[in-house]
Amino acid sequence: MANKLIVSLSPHVHSGDSVQKNMYGVIIALVPALLVSFYMFGLGAVIVTLTSVAACLFFEWAITKFILNRERITILDGSAALTGLLLAFNLPSNLPLWIIIIGALVAIGIGKMTFGGLGCNPFNPALVGRIFLLISFPVQMTSWPVVGQLTSYTDAETAATPLSLMKMAVNGETAALEKLPSVMDLFLGNNPGCIGEVSALALLLGLVYMLWKKIISWHIPVSIIATVLVFGYALHFANPDKYVDGITQLFTGGLMLGAIFMATDYVTSPMSHKGMIIYGISIGFLTVVIRTFGAYPEGMSFAIFIMNAFTPLINTYCKPKRFGEVVKK
Repeated sequence: MANKLIVSLSPHVHSGDSVQKNMYGVIIALVPALLVSFYMFGLGAVIVTLTSVAACLFFEWAITKFILNRERITILDGSAALTGLLLAFNLPSNLPLWIIIIGALVAIGIGKMTFGGLGCNPFNPALVGRIFLLISFPVQMTSWPVVGQLTSYTDAETAATPLSLMKMAVNGETAALEKLPSVMDLFLGNNPGCIGEVSALALLLGLVYMLWKKIISWHIPVSIIATVLVFGYALHFANPDKYVDGITQLFTGGLMLGAIFMATDYVTSPMSHKGMIIYGISIGFLTVVIRTFGAYPEGMSFAIFIMNAFTPLINTYCKPKRFGEVVKK
């Protein structure tokens, strides 16, 4: 048999990574936060998570098979399950099933498959679903069950989130800050909120795992966290009676979830390290601005969504020089 000379594009050295391996690696990193959500919110968290994941898997299978008419089914690569899990993490534990299913349809159908599937979507699909639900069903999406109601679902008792209390203080009701949970409660997850965002400790464990496995790099999460700390403390020092400190900003709402798991999405974030830092600083700044001066208490989802749209420009600006750079003497 004649020898064949095969010519192919770079890279010629492969790391052994694959889409499936990295997707399931992120899912493993989410396990600590998932277990905390089950412990804090009980039955409601289980129902919301299972419904969201199952709906995302179904819609990706159905769209791929019956609308796109593709033979290759992609639901086993982990991306649809990860989208369902991240969408669930951005929802309250008492959300009705039909709203969760609509969110999954929007996340997969509009956020992902409309653009051609994994690798082609300009926006994080889970964020597309979350923002759509927040705008379409603001009452249901801002009803936050109190932790510890393990057997409750739609009938769970609700309370104001730390972000809501912070927004009340910004609007002049400074006494609301006295009702904020302690920093330790925020760190561990003993506060109302979306099921996957309440425990900063669990999310940081996921970050350590992904850095250890080299699933992501440190540039985006660290630049977001550092920026929020800087601007959070700047506002606090300007008016401590009205604005919380940077650590409280960091441990409230979906900031840690967004910085670690949403903003670091391979497809929708910049490719270069310089671009990642610009992207992360911008997300951190926009989050603090929207939280402080915007109509919504939370700004993380909108900040990431906005910067997803700027990612192509950042990639263009941070494009490396071809064949090296000529040094002018």
